[in-house]
Amino acid sequence: MFVKICGITSVDDGLLAAALGADAVGLVFAASSRRITSGRARDIVRRLPPAVLSVGVFRNERKERVVETANTIGLRTVQLHGHETPEETRWIADRVPAVIRAFSAGDPALARVADYGDVQILIDSAEPGSGKAFNWSTLDTASVGRPIILAGGLNPDNVADAIATVRPWGVDVSSGVEARPGVKDPVKVQRFLAIAKDLGVKSSTGNTSSE
Repeated sequence: MFVKICGITSVDDGLLAAALGADAVGLVFAASSRRITSGRARDIVRRLPPAVLSVGVFRNERKERVVETANTIGLRTVQLHGHETPEETRWIADRVPAVIRAFSAGDPALARVADYGDVQILIDSAEPGSGKAFNWSTLDTASVGRPIILAGGLNPDNVADAIATVRPWGVDVSSGVEARPGVKDPVKVQRFLAIAKDLGVKSSTGNTSSE
């Protein structure tokens, strides 16, 4: 199970997530209480272990600015979390290592994900960053046609149910593992990762029962 810990604002929290087993950390460049500067993001990226992906989160930013920021800092993935068109998404994807395109659950554009090119799909709640979950049972992952990353209101107490219901390829959490906005809670991060990784192993071996 791929797990991304988003909203990282410090080197310490980035290294904490990495040490506890996160596959990726998210650095927010969009308007948010977790927004960080390019300088701080560069410090975090430089300290991350090679196996951990650095993901820059952008929302409705100029495509040229997204590419410039990503390549200057050394981001390994760009996450587009706004109203970026298929054309803008493909343009960015041609100029950075990888792209995650985020959609809200129920977005009609999910029926046309092929138009966005070879990108990873993330599905969030209608209010990204709010910490509010949506009704996972309404999500038709088969219609998306490719593996998804699930986000939106996840936390250590509900991630098991979310994974059992949606069976995503990965999960993404931010506020659900915080002590306060922008500061991670080590215990919550550890619990979230342990639960998600354990369920991921059971799912891959065809055993999702608890023993």
